[in-house]
Amino acid sequence: MALLQEWHKIAYNEKANQQELQKFWQRYFLLEKGVYEQLLTNPDEAVEGTVKELADKYELSTLEMAGFLDGINDSLVNPNPIDTMEEDTHVSLAFDKEKLYKNMVDAKADWLYELPMWDEIFDAETKKSLYLEQKKSGTVVVGKKVGRNDPCPCGSGKKYKKCCGK
Repeated sequence: MALLQEWHKIAYNEKANQQELQKFWQRYFLLEKGVYEQLLTNPDEAVEGTVKELADKYELSTLEMAGFLDGINDSLVNPNPIDTMEEDTHVSLAFDKEKLYKNMVDAKADWLYELPMWDEIFDAETKKSLYLEQKKSGTVVVGKKVGRNDPCPCGSGKKYKKCCGK
């Protein structure tokens, strides 16, 4: 079974005791924060290796590393084959800084996007604009509703009720 499937079986187990699952996630988020602190300290370093090698480097189990890779995959320059990865699969952690910051904001992971290491990467104005850009991207803007007696938006000159509103 691929590592990601094993990770999902444990991390998203609906039958598990909720307190145990909450403790699991609290512990994982602390580990994840530690890995991000190391990655963001030297953001231009090309971190590569097998899943097992990176797990050892960051003092994680291979399953925890699979979970980390699942979380960061959308922010990588070249996504890893996370669905099929095993311990000996070669992976890269080369991430797009802006995309990673936005994805952390999108995930509402304030413990990650507020890390002090970001201050060395982006100035306050850039962080604010990336934050707002990400928040606005999830906002749906609905146009003004056409009333039945309003002119039809198709441009026919007829009332909406007599044209496209039928």
